[in-house]
Amino acid sequence: MAKHSVSLASDCQFWMQKLSEWDQASTWETQQDTCLHLPRFQEFLRQMYEALKEMDSNTIMKRFPTIDQLLTKTCWNPFILAYGESQIILIWCLCCLINKEPQNSGESKLNSLARSLLSRILSAISFDIKEVGLFAQGLGYEPVDYYPGLLRNMVLSLVSELRENHLNGFNTQRRMAPERVMSLSRICIPLVTLPEFEPLVEALLIYHGHEPQEILWPKFLEAVNEAFLGKKISLSTSAVVCLWLRHLPSLEKAILRLFEKLLSREGNCLREIECFIEESLLPRAACHPAVFRVVDEMFRCALLETDGAPEVAAALQVFTRCFVEALEEDEQPKFALKTYFPYAPPALAAALLQRPRGAPEEHWRQLLEHGSQLLRQLMEDQTQRSLGGPLESWFLFTHFGGWADMAAEHLLRSEAEPAEAVLWLLAFYHSPCDGSRQRAQTTVEVKAALGRLQQLSRSTTLSARDLQAAAGLGGAAEPRPAACPALLRCLLLNFLLWAPAGRTVAREAVALTAKQAAE
Repeated sequence: MAKHSVSLASDCQFWMQKLSEWDQASTWETQQDTCLHLPRFQEFLRQMYEALKEMDSNTIMKRFPTIDQLLTKTCWNPFILAYGESQIILIWCLCCLINKEPQNSGESKLNSLARSLLSRILSAISFDIKEVGLFAQGLGYEPVDYYPGLLRNMVLSLVSELRENHLNGFNTQRRMAPERVMSLSRICIPLVTLPEFEPLVEALLIYHGHEPQEILWPKFLEAVNEAFLGKKISLSTSAVVCLWLRHLPSLEKAILRLFEKLLSREGNCLREIECFIEESLLPRAACHPAVFRVVDEMFRCALLETDGAPEVAAALQVFTRCFVEALEEDEQPKFALKTYFPYAPPALAAALLQRPRGAPEEHWRQLLEHGSQLLRQLMEDQTQRSLGGPLESWFLFTHFGGWADMAAEHLLRSEAEPAEAVLWLLAFYHSPCDGSRQRAQTTVEVKAALGRLQQLSRSTTLSARDLQAAAGLGGAAEPRPAACPALLRCLLLNFLLWAPAGRTVAREAVALTAKQAAE
């Protein structure tokens, strides 16, 4: 115990010097230094309280002769009072200094100082002098009994003031000064992860003044976003949308964090991808067109950087599905569909937004041909071509990958002659930059592969090698490489899913296909 007291006495000297430095200057550098040391200082206060509660006031002053000066300086530092549990620990320390039956003038003076500092802390929480007096009379109670109520009242008072200020609009006589709002957001930076402060954080995010520039402190917005992404704070969707609209770097960081989560884990199933995307709140936030355009652009960049990697395309398709569901849940949409897809003809966007699998199977061909026709019109329109050409049309279509999956399934399960429009749709999805001649060659190969696979589906025995050959993926044995191997692999995988005998050789066929794709 004695050794611990010696260590605390040494720490007291260090923190006295620090507090003096912080008192003498109010520059940005000093405030930054204060914030950097807040966690360590709170831990020091906690250790000090553990030591003080075992001593009487005489022993305290002998072991820590400068404790009164240290606590006085601490009580006048707003950053310390606003950080974590520092305020309540400080109250506990002050209570340890009070002697209910002072024996001399020194103890009486220490009692007076402690009560004065306690009043100072409570005054900072916006309580009137009468309540401070009542508290001073009831020092026999543990601080934990009254602190939550005081804190809750302070937060609710600030939240009410912000809401009233928001409703008052241009009534400048009752509006909160922008400087005060900024100061409040700055003070809240170390407090954003505390559940008690969540209402205040939300009120600040939702608050909108009439200033031309952002009035919330940038570090506050960064801290809230980091806490939200780390699941250390619970925010409403509207508050998250306000955060990302106020601070573009926070939105970009949220999207990148989602990408990292999706791509860092191998073998994610679509259900897991959907859970990750839903948890991010990005689909709901994207109901605001400004958020949607940022998310959409980052998906576009990811697809271009990865040459249309299937896992990125799958993530975009799941995101789009979640986004469309969020739009449908809104009974009164605020924005037209054209706002989200400005370069797409309204008829095409409306058609792609439909869920084709919900239609009877006998209507699939008609739906696919209609969608193919609209997409080809977009491709052939010279005005649209100047806005991005094939890649822009392909990116739009990639949002709705269910159409391509349904086209492959329809071609394999239908006994009718394959429709040219459906073949074109699949060929375009898997190889958007091909010219008309190359796409025609792809169509010929797909027709031939479909015929072989349909014949194979009637066979009683199947092997992975037979399937590879039927799909036109025989590797070196083929006279020439396939025009679009990705499309042929898609047909093979769909065959394994829908053919009665396909599942018996699925594992072997997938392993063989993956091996050949890697080669």
